[in-house]
Amino acid sequence: MKAVRYHRYGASDVLVYEEAARPVPAAGQVVVKVAGTSFNPVDAAIRAGYLQQVFPVTFPHVPGIDVAGSVAEVGAGVIGWKAGDAVVGFLPMNADGAAAAYAVPAEILAAAPQTVEPADAAALPAVGLTAWQSLFEHAGLKAGQSVLVNGAGGAVGGYAVQLAAQAGAVVTATAGARSADRVRGHGAEKIVDYAAAPVTGAGERFDVVLNLVTTSPQETAALVGLVADGGVFVSTTTPGQDDTDRDVRAVRVFARSDAVQLAELVTRVDAGDLKIDVAARRPLSDLAAVHDEAVTGRLAGKTVLTPA
Repeated sequence: MKAVRYHRYGASDVLVYEEAARPVPAAGQVVVKVAGTSFNPVDAAIRAGYLQQVFPVTFPHVPGIDVAGSVAEVGAGVIGWKAGDAVVGFLPMNADGAAAAYAVPAEILAAAPQTVEPADAAALPAVGLTAWQSLFEHAGLKAGQSVLVNGAGGAVGGYAVQLAAQAGAVVTATAGARSADRVRGHGAEKIVDYAAAPVTGAGERFDVVLNLVTTSPQETAALVGLVADGGVFVSTTTPGQDDTDRDVRAVRVFARSDAVQLAELVTRVDAGDLKIDVAARRPLSDLAAVHDEAVTGRLAGKTVLTPA
């Protein structure tokens, strides 16, 4: 089969589109014929070796933590899946991923959405689960609360705005001119154009601040300052510090695979309550270029990659 692999840590040029052996399922595993995977920033960090102490990989390594496709083969002891089932999943960070014609997940799959193209479902798992866990597990967001989503124009931000609005929260979002209309359509009641003025200068406070943007220590502290007394600062990037004087809690999020939560997200997609946004669809052979564009800031939105 064709796959993208890298044989050492390094820049985007270590990614090679090459022949690889088709995986064989062990007990409890299924082989998925990949319809699509997607790029996540953590893919580039792992490839560069920045996270090798946390997520060490075995070379050659196949990247791609999101998978969407159909079951091609089931291993011994697998219950609930059969050949032909459409599935979606968030793969382990340091296992071989889905940038290939076939992938081998175990115990992390959910039935794929029926209302979107099979490949586009790959834009849901990692970022959708990050948004869900940030808002509801870590922040405990409830109806009537106010939330600031900093970086709402990105992939996680789009889901976070939708989920927060559906939960009955009052959503303020930072977004540039390019994504403002989309973010407003997702349910944000107020849009702050970060290019025009910093959100930290608005003087408003929020029950929850969700930071999805890489920020300096000073910027992070200013964002924590926007949290109302007793509130929560949640960040997927730069960690904040608790403010014990005001009972403000700071949480750093590391998303995990959760098939039950993913199934709930899929249900919302099929009900028309959650929109999957795909900025670009490209062949898997373009993955090195996608990594390069991401590192240099030229990648806009969620990119789905499909095998030939």
